[in-house]
Formats: sequence, C-alpha cells, structure tokens
Amino acid sequence: MLPLQNFSASRATAADLVLDDDADADTIRAELQAGLLATPAFTAPKYLYDALGSKLFEAICLLPEYYPTRTEAAIFDANLAAIAQAVGLGATLIDLGAGNCAKAVRLFPALQPRQYVPIDISADFLAQALAPIRSRFPKIEMTGIGLDFSSSLDLPDTVSQEKRLFFYPGSSIGNFAPAQAEAFLRRIRAACGADGALLIGIDLIKEKAILDAAYDDALGVTAAFNLNLLHHLNRLLGANFEVRDWLHRAFYSPQQSRIEMHLEARRSLTVHWHGGQRYFAEGERIHTEDSYKYTAQSFIELLGAAGFGAIRKWTDERGWFAIMHAQAL
Repeated sequence: MLPLQNFSASRATAADLVLDDDADADTIRAELQAGLLATPAFTAPKYLYDALGSKLFEAICLLPEYYPTRTEAAIFDANLAAIAQAVGLGATLIDLGAGNCAKAVRLFPALQPRQYVPIDISADFLAQALAPIRSRFPKIEMTGIGLDFSSSLDLPDTVSQEKRLFFYPGSSIGNFAPAQAEAFLRRIRAACGADGALLIGIDLIKEKAILDAAYDDALGVTAAFNLNLLHHLNRLLGANFEVRDWLHRAFYSPQQSRIEMHLEARRSLTVHWHGGQRYFAEGERIHTEDSYKYTAQSFIELLGAAGFGAIRKWTDERGWFAIMHAQAL
C-alpha cells in the first residue's frame, strides 16, 4: 500500500483515487522504529489498517460483542430526519476513515450530498470499495483520497470549499488522547471553512465488562486484527515478527477512561528489521491502540474548546453511544 503517490489537482477528477505522498517510506520506517525502540514500545493505530486489517475490522463490526457499529446505526435510523434537518442538503461530505464507505452511503438518500470525498489510509481498500458506489450514485461527484488524515487535512483543490461536512463515525476520535483529540478537532474546524460542520460518533463510558468484551471477542477476530499488525510491520520495516510469538491483550482502564490494546510477547525474543533490532522479554508488550470513552458532556466541552458550537446530540436508549452535529464557529 505504501509509499503513496503524490496528488495534484490537475490529475484529480471525479473518477480518480487521489493519493498523498506525505507519508513516504523513509518517514514511515522512522516513525515505526522510534515507536518500537521506545519504553514501552508502541505503534500508531493507523498501522492496523492495511488491506487485510481493514477487512478484519469489517468483520469485527459484525460481532455480537462489538456494539458500537450497530448502536450507532440504530441512532441514525431512529433520528435520520432530524439529523438531515440539522445537516441540510447538498453538502460536501468528507468521510474520514471511510473504510468500505458503507456508513456514509446509508446517509446519501437523506443528505443528498453534492460531493462525496472518502478518505482512508488504506488506499487500495478504498479504491475497491468506491468503484461500485460510483456506479450506484452516478449523479454524486466522488473523489477518493488515500491520506493519513491524522497528521494532515490538506485536501486537493477538487474538494469543494462550500458547505463542508466532515463525517467521522464509529468513535474513531477515541484513538486520540484527549489533548490530541482537541488538536485534531481544531484541524477539522480549520478545514471546515466559513460554513462547515462536523457529524461525529462518540462511544460513551459504560460497564467495564461490556467494553472488555467488545475488544476481546470470543471468536478471536479482534485478536487476528491486532496480530495482523505484525505482518504489516514486516512489510513496512523488513522485520521478522512471528505471529505465533505474540498474544492479543485488550482491557478497559477506568482510570484512563480508555480501552488499551497490546501485543504481548509469549517468550523472550529479539526482533530484527532493516537498520535496527529490539529485545523483548517474555510478557513485554507493544501498545497498539487506545480507544478513549467520554461522557456526552465532556465531549461537548471538547467540541467547544476546538471551535465548534450549536451542538445537537442524539443517543440510544441505554446511553451507550452518541452522535453529535457541531457547527464551525
């Protein structure tokens, strides 16, 4: 998948997948090596999403333990008219972490976007997902973008400046620590322009047992998703990780209000890659992902600090999940 190719407005059309070259191979290797040599070792969660990782995440969303996807979908179904009224018709719908684009596509009939701009770090997976959607909705201008939006929201000129609606479902904002989340929301606010807005899903704090099960399912699909990171690291770094040497660990930390995911060494071992190596003792971990949980009020305050206002909120009956629409101020 990486390195990505450079994008330019001249080659971007409604039928193109626009690719970004900010994350070149040397930069990626340097970032990964720094994380693996840190104490404790870590990798950014974006590296979970190669082509196979994206497909495994699709499977996770179907699991009975993984409530966020179906709960969020139920909120949209129950409140679609009100959400559409808040959003308005004819927006430039910018789908952050679009994946298979299914969540945004479900909103097309109600929102009737003028332009659809799915963005995902897994460019190959996005290209495959977008092709049939273009055929189904030929009247909607579409430009897919392969981009690590966690570090940049610089969009090509083909993305309309008018009535931008950034769509960030699934509580993916939880992958950022709160201070990082505020900084990221500020970048979205800056990219909104004068009349833009944000439509975002937020996972809310709930019982630890429910949260633990959602990230450590009985079938082991989340474990496979986490362990697949090692294959991705082998490709990106030329490393020699062996999946059988590692265990998936995931748990909710009430003190941090977050799920933590780790890979734990089953035995003492040394991992080598081009230009480096690291010894891992038995039981030592690589921190692969966090997923912070919020109260509705704490997230409203976070949106306010990032420059958003006129916030509307919809939740499920149990108060497990929330969708918020926030206007750029």
